[in-house]
Amino acid sequence: MSFRASILTLYPEMFPGNLGMSLSGKALERGDWSLDAKSIRDYATDKHRSVDDTPSGGGAGMVLRADILAKAIDDVTEEDDPRPRLLMSPRGKPFTQNRARQLAEGPGAIIICGRFEGVDERVIEARQLEEVSIGDYILSGGEMAATIVLDAVVRLLPGVMGNQESGETESFENGLLEHPHYTRPAIFEDRGIPEVLTSGNHRLINEWRLEQSKKLTEQRRPDLWAAHLARNAK
Repeated sequence: MSFRASILTLYPEMFPGNLGMSLSGKALERGDWSLDAKSIRDYATDKHRSVDDTPSGGGAGMVLRADILAKAIDDVTEEDDPRPRLLMSPRGKPFTQNRARQLAEGPGAIIICGRFEGVDERVIEARQLEEVSIGDYILSGGEMAATIVLDAVVRLLPGVMGNQESGETESFENGLLEHPHYTRPAIFEDRGIPEVLTSGNHRLINEWRLEQSKKLTEQRRPDLWAAHLARNAK
């Protein structure tokens, strides 16, 4: 069974967007995964197709209503549907490469794209939504965040990447940032390629790449470096 993504959004026309191009687009054409985007407004009950209301207790902005969003979620959820329900939210748990790999190994996901000030807390609880964040900043809505999550997941599906080793050596796969890359020409603006990479000695090349990964991680991501040291101290 291929990976199935169901998107609930106020702007279904934003999909597949970038997901219809490059690796993910080719995989979509082959049927390696499927994408269905539905408008939350289709589940509104008034003539204005309203999906939000003012926040209880006062405050700025509007809040997505629990009853309408619940109807939308229930409609795209099949009986005994095992897919996780992800709510794109800045207060969610940070999305990681490990979570992407977990999702890629599953049957798919139902992804809700938040808008306005947020979503009524009751539907988050009642439908057991997993809040997911792609970073410590605010977007206009969850659509771009959903695209990023799916791009990270789809490229990990079997057969999507031509060279599986490419995915295994990328940043975050082993807890370290990826090593530097070089290619032709041999000299670029007086800068050469490190000699070890042209030596043909694969043991030395692998050692150099690992050392570079460690240096970059220590310099740029002390949080990852601390976690790496802790893992290797056990």
